[in-house]
This record gives sequence, structure tokens and C-alpha cells, in this order.
Amino acid sequence: MSDPTIRVREAAHERGLSVDVRERPAAASLDEAAELLGIPPASIVKTLVVKRSDDTYLFALVPGDRAISWPRLRAVVGANKLRLPEPDLALAATGYERGTIVPIGSSTAWPVYADERIVGTRIAMGAGAHGDSLFVEADDLIAAYDAVVADITVERA
Repeated sequence: MSDPTIRVREAAHERGLSVDVRERPAAASLDEAAELLGIPPASIVKTLVVKRSDDTYLFALVPGDRAISWPRLRAVVGANKLRLPEPDLALAATGYERGTIVPIGSSTAWPVYADERIVGTRIAMGAGAHGDSLFVEADDLIAAYDAVVADITVERA
């Protein structure tokens, strides 16, 4: 299957998730993508694939107006070392290129950690392919992936 958005849609359906995948013009930044979608940056959730020291991964869901807090995430995960992997490792771990990563349809179902600020909101996120955005109710996504909800971010600089 060559279209990653098909994989996303099928995986969402399998988990009972209602998603809306929309095409959008290319964006040079998260803020530009938010403007193109007509939503605030906080409504775009970045899916960060994070590498543990044992070569396993996890997903961190981070609102677009915030940045990951490594000390907070390490405390919640119970790990001393976490880092963002190189793009080729992220692709191998998820089946998605950076900038398109989403837990839905990932080639491996890594654990999901969601920042508490997304609870109760409708969010936009990557849809597996550049130029596409996925909209979903955050609470439904959290439930479908049994995500750990915690305060894992700080204000974006």
C-alpha cells in the first residue's frame, strides 16, 4: 500500500476512531500549517517518536504551542535516557517520515504519552503523508491507544 493515509484511515477504523483526513498546501512550519488550517497552533499536536536507551520507542503527543519537557517525560516513563532518533530510525520505527508521524497505523504500536493539555479538545496532527492533516477528538485517540496522560511539556520558546 503506497498511500500512507490509507493505512492511517484503516488503522483508525480498526480502533473505532473517527478521523477526518484533509489535504492542505505545504507548510514551512507548524505555525504556517495552523494558519492554513484556520486553527491555533495549540490545536496541532506534534507526534514525536522518542527513543529509549534499550532501542525501543514511544510516542509523545505535544501541543503545537509547547515543547517536550525531557525531565517530565523521563519521570513519567521511568527512564533515565530518552532522545529524538535520527530521521531514518524514526522512519524504521514507525513507517512514517518525520513531519507526518502519527501513532495511528504506525508499523509498531509503541506506547503513547499525551500531554494533559489536549484532553477534551479536537486536534489536528500528521496523517502519514506530507500535505495531509488528520483531525480527531483527543479523548477518543487517548482511549483507543490507552495513552498515558501527564504534564510532559513546557511553553515553546
